[in-house]
Amino acid sequence: MKTSVLVTGATGFLGEHLCRVLVEEGHIVRGLARSRSAVLEDLGVEHVRGDVLSNDDLQRALDGVSAVFHLAGAVSRDPQDAQRMMRLHVDGTRKVMEQMAAFGIRRMILASTSGTIGVSKEEAIIDETAPYAEEIVAGWPYYASKIYQERLAFEHGERLGIEVVAVNPSLLLGPGDRRLSSTGDVRKFLKRQIPTVPDGGMNFVDARDAARATAAALSKGRAGERYLLGGPNWTMKEFFDRLGRVANVSPPRLKVPPKFAKWSAGIVEELYRWRGKEPPLERISVEMAEHYWWIDSSKAQAELGFESRDPQLTLVDTVDYLRRGVDAD
Repeated sequence: MKTSVLVTGATGFLGEHLCRVLVEEGHIVRGLARSRSAVLEDLGVEHVRGDVLSNDDLQRALDGVSAVFHLAGAVSRDPQDAQRMMRLHVDGTRKVMEQMAAFGIRRMILASTSGTIGVSKEEAIIDETAPYAEEIVAGWPYYASKIYQERLAFEHGERLGIEVVAVNPSLLLGPGDRRLSSTGDVRKFLKRQIPTVPDGGMNFVDARDAARATAAALSKGRAGERYLLGGPNWTMKEFFDRLGRVANVSPPRLKVPPKFAKWSAGIVEELYRWRGKEPPLERISVEMAEHYWWIDSSKAQAELGFESRDPQLTLVDTVDYLRRGVDAD
């Protein structure tokens, strides 16, 4: 059944791809965002200027819709952004749900991240039965805030009578990441700013595939459930090797002990920030890369019809987009 839906964070990486899918499926789509997007204008998406922390903006955006895709958020590895992300992800979600209840809107698809549960110190492939990875991500503000967001959404859903379905994509790659929110590390690779090979493992998913699964969750997702959306489970070395072949860039070969890698990255980070510049590498990034972000997407495949394209094609499209749209040379 086609319906009128609101997408918060509509101008983001996943948001624009999701809006395209929803429009193709015949839905009437409204996007809440602080800025306009030429992509969404071309799609005919109605733009409501504002943010999720404003009740007035939310009331204008929610009037007349029957479901909400809640994607609004911020991605940062900087500990100084912890309070901002907690406010946006947790307080913002609370406000959205309270206003949804006031308007009688009973269905929310929440875009979370696989990192709320899908991260381990060991070579483990994790599914939706895993508990929150609170101890591991405690020092990583983005993932910590997303755990709080998920918990609040499910709890508020039960209290307010709102069906909440969470989709949890891994690292989003592919074309269209104008803000480099997810593809920033690929850009650093292209600029040869990643000097060492971490010991961990990673998973990524094409944003276009994640968008289709997110749209499918509107009608197929079960209330109170989460769905991991991921592609290949590769070691960091395999990822860099494959990316290097696609981009014709020599991958890093140097391996250093994790403690030394974090210590040296911390020194570089402090020096760059002291000079008022963005550091090429952060201590948290190195620490995260020493973990395994491997997940199993069987549940999403079975229930949402999720399909992940050939990862090589995603890498090709990511590199091509960055080289065409971003000065990555």
